[in-house]
Amino acid sequence: MKEGIILTKVPAVTLNNDILIPQLGLGVFKMQDKKQFMAAFNWALEIGYRHFDTAAIYGNEKWLGEAINNAEIDRQDLFLTSKLWPSDFDDPQQAYQDSCKRLGVDYLDLYLIHWPAPGYAKAWITMEEMYHDEQIRAIGVSNFLPSHLQDILTRGSVTPAVDQIELHPYYQRPELTNYLAEQNIAVEAWGPLGQGSNDLSTEPVLQKIAAAHHKSIAQVVLRWHIQSGRIIFPKSVHQNRLQENFDIFDFELTAEQMQQIKQLDKNQPNGHDPSDQAYLNETKTIYPKN
Repeated sequence: MKEGIILTKVPAVTLNNDILIPQLGLGVFKMQDKKQFMAAFNWALEIGYRHFDTAAIYGNEKWLGEAINNAEIDRQDLFLTSKLWPSDFDDPQQAYQDSCKRLGVDYLDLYLIHWPAPGYAKAWITMEEMYHDEQIRAIGVSNFLPSHLQDILTRGSVTPAVDQIELHPYYQRPELTNYLAEQNIAVEAWGPLGQGSNDLSTEPVLQKIAAAHHKSIAQVVLRWHIQSGRIIFPKSVHQNRLQENFDIFDFELTAEQMQQIKQLDKNQPNGHDPSDQAYLNETKTIYPKN
């Protein structure tokens, strides 16, 4: 595996194994139309995105692989993440190879356990072996709580590079993020804009801050994530929104504005609860379709 050369103005975060990851990327969750997907990828690449986050369960790894191949961009200039779905916990090695094959690559920069469903600890040990064999540049988890993390930290030998969690202004999760900071685990925020379920566009505090910087509310929220040191990958299939999401490096929120956004926390999630055992059990019965 070659060291990546990130040719873009996006700042990078150094993970706990010294791997650099672009702080802004493109997420492809729920991109289910191939024509839209290909257009979005090409626009993103032209704008300057080099970090792409997918998963086996999304069903579009093959499309991302085709898009990368058609773009003829050097593999080492991209940062690619995919995820191990719980129904594949019995054979993470095969699931990883299948993801790489669909993506048309020899390795991934980051591979995550998607949910802490039963069997995650055993799957993590296998992923550690794959990491030590240099098949993957970094390994991490998604939707893990401190209890899950403590479990694998006790059983394993590798500290996860990241924990990819739901996080936005109305759901800031300070106890979890403080724990991750203590463990030197980077935070990746999925749903960084609230996935449209929380109408941030009507939030007076955000409206005032956006007006002060002549930016959109979405840009203010993404900038808040960036200045908080988090890694983000907002999803969009629209060229203007992809550009808007990228144009967040020419202004800076003040300490007061950061504090004002911090005070918006309502402990209001949109996604599944990682402690919901019924849902975690259900993930074991769902199989990726690619």
